[in-house]
Amino acid sequence: MKQIVCLSTSTWYPIPTRKQQVMSRLKDAEVLYFDPPVTWIAPLRDPNAKPKLKAYRAAGERVRGHVTAYALPPVWPFFNKYRAVNRRNQKKTAAYVKKRMAEAGFDRPVLWCYSPVSADAVDRIPHSALVYDCVDRHSAYGGLMNPVLVDEMELELARKADMVFATAEGLAERLRTVNPRAMFLPNGANYELFQQAAEPGDVPEDMRGITGPIFGFVGALQECIEYGFVTSAAKARPEWNFVLIGRENPGVDLSGLRALPNVRFLGLKPHDQLPRYIACFDACLNLFASGALSKDVSPLKFYEYLATGKPIVSTPQPDQIMQFAPLLHIARTAGEFETACAAALADTDRARKAARMEEGRKSSWDARVAEMERVLGEMGIL
Repeated sequence: MKQIVCLSTSTWYPIPTRKQQVMSRLKDAEVLYFDPPVTWIAPLRDPNAKPKLKAYRAAGERVRGHVTAYALPPVWPFFNKYRAVNRRNQKKTAAYVKKRMAEAGFDRPVLWCYSPVSADAVDRIPHSALVYDCVDRHSAYGGLMNPVLVDEMELELARKADMVFATAEGLAERLRTVNPRAMFLPNGANYELFQQAAEPGDVPEDMRGITGPIFGFVGALQECIEYGFVTSAAKARPEWNFVLIGRENPGVDLSGLRALPNVRFLGLKPHDQLPRYIACFDACLNLFASGALSKDVSPLKFYEYLATGKPIVSTPQPDQIMQFAPLLHIARTAGEFETACAAALADTDRARKAARMEEGRKSSWDARVAEMERVLGEMGIL
């Protein structure tokens, strides 16, 4: 049985991202999964973070047959701004991880990391191999960080790693400057789940009563989304409905959209219920605004949309979605977005639907993780 320690950037609950999808599918493995810590000042920005200051789990929670999740103890803020703070935090993190490893009988596991800050922890945690799975241009997020420091820590982590995966080719190219083995491997979709949206089903209660075409967005409502396109189209086409499903990130001003009668915010929904909602959409929206972060993102939602077979209206970001351009409706301006939405409503060809679903199948998480295991197996890591 392989032993894997995962230092994640996403809590196991409630939203399954690449980290949970990968760890859930690794074969013949026992996984210790560590949620990212909150900072001591997190409640000042988000009151919901206050309980997490005392919620770290020493005993762990069995979240899958082979995965035990732990919540790391709180850390000091500004760790992405000052290296000395990060070193202190990661020393504490490493000590906690080693205790949990000892309790689980882990000796020298494969250490699987997702954040540049782990550069200061990996040398303190015994491991047989180090994998860095890069899922974002971390230094592009802004906020209380020093982008130069974040990039520096990431390159240091990639240099130490035995294998590096990256969700965008642009990310992989940068990491190859310090680790020639860096490999582009984009995100995927739970194909078996999302293909259920290809056929009509039970309509969720909060979708009932919506008449007329429905254009739906599923995902985090963060700053890098192109809300202006939706605002313009919603005003120009009052007979169209725009449904936004997902958690609202603090600091994003959505008041203009909320004022429009044909724009609806349904909030965060359980992952296994999303196909019921997407089945009600006439078209799915992938709307990333132009920018450094959007260029190299690998949107989970996009691959999930493909699995449904639904028409997709998208901006040309991120770069990787353009390989599917013949199956999409691309919009670079607000005017093009309205035109693309109209074209999506007419996109009823069954062959195009089947082609989108086939691309979703080839992009399944099962396929992605099998490729990871193949590469790591050939290297003797797994």
